[in-house]
Amino acid sequence: MIHGTFRLTLVAAALACATLSPSHAQDAVRSTKTVKTITTMKLGSGIDRSGMDKSVRPQDDLYLAMNGTWVKNTQIPPDKAIWGAFIDLRELSDKRVREIVEGLQSANPAPGSNAQKVNDYFRAFLDEAAIDKAGLAPVEASLKDLDSVQDAAMLAGLLGHWQGVVAMPLQVGANPDLADPGVYIADFRQGGLGLPDRDYYLKDGERFTKARAAYATYLAQLFALSGDPEADAAAHATQVLALETRLATAQWAREQTRDPRLAHNPKTPAELEALAPGFDWNTFEAQAQLQPGKVIVVRQPSYVAAFAGLVKSEPLETWKLYLKARRLDGAAQVLPKAFRDASFQFRDVALTGVSEQQPRWQLGVAQTNGALGEAVGQLYVARYFPPAYRARMQALVANLMQAYSTSIDGLAWMSPSTKREAHAKLAKYGVKIGYPDTWRDYAALEIRPGDALGNADRADAFEYRRQVVRVGAKVDRGEWGMTPQTVNAYYSGNKNEIVFPAAILQPPFFNVAADDATNYGAIGAVIGHEISHGFDDKGSQLDGDGRLRNWWTDDDRKAFDEITGRLVAQYSAYEPLDGQHLNGKLTLGENIADLSGLQIAYKAWKMSLGGKKAPVIDGLTGEQRFVYGFAQVWRTKIRDEEQLKRIATDPHSPGRFRADGATINADVFHDAFHTKPGDRMWKAPQDRLRLW
Repeated sequence: MIHGTFRLTLVAAALACATLSPSHAQDAVRSTKTVKTITTMKLGSGIDRSGMDKSVRPQDDLYLAMNGTWVKNTQIPPDKAIWGAFIDLRELSDKRVREIVEGLQSANPAPGSNAQKVNDYFRAFLDEAAIDKAGLAPVEASLKDLDSVQDAAMLAGLLGHWQGVVAMPLQVGANPDLADPGVYIADFRQGGLGLPDRDYYLKDGERFTKARAAYATYLAQLFALSGDPEADAAAHATQVLALETRLATAQWAREQTRDPRLAHNPKTPAELEALAPGFDWNTFEAQAQLQPGKVIVVRQPSYVAAFAGLVKSEPLETWKLYLKARRLDGAAQVLPKAFRDASFQFRDVALTGVSEQQPRWQLGVAQTNGALGEAVGQLYVARYFPPAYRARMQALVANLMQAYSTSIDGLAWMSPSTKREAHAKLAKYGVKIGYPDTWRDYAALEIRPGDALGNADRADAFEYRRQVVRVGAKVDRGEWGMTPQTVNAYYSGNKNEIVFPAAILQPPFFNVAADDATNYGAIGAVIGHEISHGFDDKGSQLDGDGRLRNWWTDDDRKAFDEITGRLVAQYSAYEPLDGQHLNGKLTLGENIADLSGLQIAYKAWKMSLGGKKAPVIDGLTGEQRFVYGFAQVWRTKIRDEEQLKRIATDPHSPGRFRADGATINADVFHDAFHTKPGDRMWKAPQDRLRLW
């Protein structure tokens, strides 16, 4: 994945096209013209020179040379925690989705159609007056279920029953089996923390202390708003925070969870009971809709054992308070205003540093994308993704794949036997561009007018059931993990495929009117990035079928680990916030993908020239355009609170360090700008890191 995303619910999908009213048909024409204007305007080199800072030499700081004036002059909008090229495109995508969804009302969609479901979901979320009038009534049934829990067996049942709808301390999923990647297997993993990560509970420092205090205040507000006396609310908040701290203490660090060898722990029912005795696994699994007697993959065995122990050792009433907090927190956006305001003050102001709430329509777009994402996506693609884009991307991907294959042949540190395995894996890559060939079926999902919380619960339950019922079934290789309107891309290791949604295929990443050098530096590096994930520290442990298998010689793995160890050290030295360094182990996979993706994209661009010399455009050589094209896509400003959260949780490095961290190791950068000893970004050729 090239950029971290935060989704409120899992991606879902598919919409039968609705007829637009005349006014919205005109809007569609205008939108089509807008797309045409964006993609055909004469940008020359495709480099946004207005954002460059001429007082900064690229040899000293490429990122600021390309983006320094933009950084100086840009203010992060008050309702945003981060701003930049990615977020700007996401804003555009959100506005387009809003236009599409708002057009459905006048189309008078048929009952039960996907258009009706999208329309009613979005409008129910926007109707704050109806939400306020309903009060706590929409959540009362689930709170009564919680109140009725009388013993550990009933608690285990509720922990299973609420899967997918409420953030649970033990989460159930279904994914391709790393031992047999053609079929799905259920897995258990850690979760259920109200703060962003275990670090927020366990680390010292003013920023973490302030976050814990804000969380305690928020928990007390949730309890008070649900009817607890003020003194009881504060005491209950203290109990929940203490329980979550115990859960956090038992959880694995994020860099540890990345290793598929550590995460693949299949357990029979007897083995699961031996690992975590005393927990009612049969009741939990039955209520979680899992088939009895099946093998389960346990992602973090020591945590699961600790979790089971806490169920026994902690008072039942404490667990009930914890689950009440999780339920109210997760539902806050569709509960009365006091809940929404409390959630905003904690989750947005305290944790991300914003000063204003996002407009309700934009929150509604995010919710609707999460619940019915491919449904909206089908309309998005019809309006905003010309077929020519897909064809151009297919050609670019083919060039990058060829360059990757050639590069494998030239690796000095890899033996012939491992090279053969790498080629075999590369030959099995799947490629998805723009949108799914088959749209998801939402026939079984009920969406009701004016039922915001019920709609959210049913959508989450629908998506959860869609996943768990397929345990033991053949893997659907046509399924997408992102919607077409998502500005991002990803590599799936267990399917060995690279995926590029429609919304990222536009400037500054992909500009059909721009020079090839710039496009290869931007979208070419994105393509190379995703290909490289199959060969990063995590993906390299899987073969071309997505099976967990060591296809390396010991010496080759040792050589790989030596290079990646130096990359860990490079990024661990970066300090985005005073006293807060990057976690080079957590970000290793993305840093490998940035490093290799850039270098492979350059090779592909040079191959595309067919031996010809690239022209000088707007005073920039082809090599300079390539490097600037890469640097400008990482243009970013971020608030300190959001930066702290990302340092703790995000496997991606901040934009500035992605731009400079990859290019300082790239020969093309040093050649393009004639770096020399004494330049701040000088790195001797023998010290530059090269993997693929």
